[in-house]
Amino acid sequence: MQYGEHIQDCELIHGDCIETLSQLDSESVDLVLTDPPYNLGQFMKGRYTNLHKMRENYFGAAGWDDAAPHEWELLMQHYFQELANVVVPGANVIVFMAVLKVETVVKIAEEYGFYYKTTGVWHKTNPMPRNMNLHFVNSTESWIHFTYKKKRGTFNNDNSMYHDFVESSVTPSSEKRFGKHPTQKPLVVLKHFISLLSNPGDLVLDPFMGSGSTGVAALDLGRRFIGVELDQKYYDIAKSRMSQGAGLWSTMD
Repeated sequence: MQYGEHIQDCELIHGDCIETLSQLDSESVDLVLTDPPYNLGQFMKGRYTNLHKMRENYFGAAGWDDAAPHEWELLMQHYFQELANVVVPGANVIVFMAVLKVETVVKIAEEYGFYYKTTGVWHKTNPMPRNMNLHFVNSTESWIHFTYKKKRGTFNNDNSMYHDFVESSVTPSSEKRFGKHPTQKPLVVLKHFISLLSNPGDLVLDPFMGSGSTGVAALDLGRRFIGVELDQKYYDIAKSRMSQGAGLWSTMD
């Protein structure tokens, strides 16, 4: 079942992202900023790691990140196929992704008209020091930048140089007071991309919304937002975060 609500300048949809994308208006989205499953659940379970013991709400045990490789690639194919119908020419797309999967995502995206710009990293200044006596501490996540149909899109750099990395602490507890998501990104990182790659009034889309951080960042910066989340728990967290001070709700079919 698919349903949703409108809050301020955002539309939240509880349902499958592929089905939802097929129903959105064509050429309506200016920026896509999202963090899809990395499909590392099974891989991480087989690693020599104590991650599960050290971290509450561990993504590897969540159940949504452990699909078979061909199933995950099929999801990404359907995702970019449907995404191509809703973004405007020149739209920016930022996809957070495990470095192991970057090449696969780039190949799939290019099949559907997305132009590969660059791959960068988010560096966490205070990562969990797990396994520090075994190997290098994992302190980065990758992100991939595409534009659709054009080789350039909005880039509000004001003639300043921006490197291909973003640096911040991990998500602070103040941004988790409505509930935790195992891969939640800090608002400062999301606002970095929204400010650079969209303009006030633009429509930002996150088809894998999670706890709604992209929506909170978009609203704070004067953008409109559409977010899609399949998991009821995280949808409710996103709804709570974005309904602070909002007006009436309306239910969609």
